[in-house]
Order: sequence, then C-alpha cells, then structure tokens
Amino acid sequence: MNAMKCSAVFLDRDGTLNEEKHYVHRIEEFQWIPGVLEALKLLTQNQIAIYIVTNQAGIAKGIYSEKDFHTLNQWMLSELASQGIMIEQVLYCPHHPEAIIPEYKKECECRKPGSVLIQNVFGVRQFLPQHVALIGDRNSDIEAGRSLGIRTYLVETDYGAQEKNSTMADRVVPSLKEAVEDLLSS
Repeated sequence: MNAMKCSAVFLDRDGTLNEEKHYVHRIEEFQWIPGVLEALKLLTQNQIAIYIVTNQAGIAKGIYSEKDFHTLNQWMLSELASQGIMIEQVLYCPHHPEAIIPEYKKECECRKPGSVLIQNVFGVRQFLPQHVALIGDRNSDIEAGRSLGIRTYLVETDYGAQEKNSTMADRVVPSLKEAVEDLLSS
C-alpha cells in the first residue's frame, strides 16, 4: 500500500489520538499525544480520508451524556480544522453490555471489536479493504480491522504497550506518527 493507493484510515480516539484518562469527556481533560497533529496533517496532505472510530462506554455507564460527548467532539474537530486537518466523520458506539442506562445496555456489533461502524462507511464510500488501514492502541481495535481484511497498526501509546505481545496487528509501532510514516512509505 502506498500513499497513492491508501484511500482511508480509521483511527481509535482514546489512547491513540489523545491521552487515555479514564473516560475523557471534558475539554480540559483532553490532551493530544505528541506527534498526533503532525501525523494527521500528513494524512490530510496526502488526501487520505480520516475517520475516528471510538467506543464510548462512559455514556452507557452514566459517567457522561451523549451531549457531553458531542460537545467534546465538536471542540476536537474545530481544533483539528484550525490546523488544516479534515476528519470525514467520528463514528462512535455508546453501548455496553454492563450499562446502567437501559437504552444503551446491549451487546452490539458497532462496539469494537465489532466492525459495523466501519462496514457502514465501506458501504457508502465503496473503499477497497486493501486501500484502508486501521490504527489503534487495543487489540479490540485490531480485531475490528482484521475482520474486514484491512491493514492494522497497534500503537504503543497506551494499552498497546501491554497488548503488543498478544496482538495480531500487521505492525506494532510506538505511536500514530510512526504508523502514518510507515503507511505512506509502503
């Protein structure tokens, strides 16, 4: 896969783009991982569609509301746009099997390692799996990508440091920046 052939990248959020801080849902808690903005700029400059795919169990567990999530999301997208970084869409799953909020309590295929959110984008955009990559810090991210036959990168920026020894990822890299550099050079 090279920059000419890569059409889209699906990125996990917490632990991949921003520091994992136990259910990040406030702007003041959100902190970019070093090198992330540079990596996202490289993807934008190479006209690669960027999608963020995130499990948001904190909604199901009553820690924060969907409104809180959307407020943080709008701020994040605005920050990225001000840097010239374009995000196609933020896809999220608010469900969890152990939810305390009844309408969110369920087993679903949109929660990673399920891949329905990504599949839905494939249905609309008609991406070819060989032209897509998924980058995340958990093996559940990797499983979602592998189930669709797309290239996967496990970053060691959070959970990935512990999960790297048991991963099925195509590549293990220190951070998003190295994943993007590898993606663009291969």
